[in-house]
Amino acid sequence: MKPIYLIIPAILLFGTCISTKSKENTENEIFQTEKAFEKMASEKSIAEAFYYFADENAVIKRENDTLISGKENIRKYYESIDNKNVSVKWTPDFIEVSENGDLAYTYGKYTWNVKKNGGKVVQHKGIFHTVWKKQSDKSWKYVWD
Repeated sequence: MKPIYLIIPAILLFGTCISTKSKENTENEIFQTEKAFEKMASEKSIAEAFYYFADENAVIKRENDTLISGKENIRKYYESIDNKNVSVKWTPDFIEVSENGDLAYTYGKYTWNVKKNGGKVVQHKGIFHTVWKKQSDKSWKYVWD
């Protein structure tokens, strides 16, 4: 009888290790998605990146607590801004994944650099918070930014 009492804790410990490893893998997926998002904003355009990584029903919060809903509206919002003289950098400082692995959130620091007439660069720094949802094709899209 004693060996069965040793097997049960071992099984529970093994299950916890698998769950922890899966969570770490998902956190890495989210981190890589954030960095691909940032890279696209730098290499293509901010509007294209915010469009590409948006869930169909995504919402972004902008100045004066304005909410912009829907992937197409988000693209239009960013296309209306003069992005030729703007760059943005960010990195998540924290990533949390839901227990079942289909939702996650990140937060961290960002820096917007705006090149003004005459070449002077003005920096705007802040904190971002993004909620991510796993899609049916296993990719991650933001639902809140």
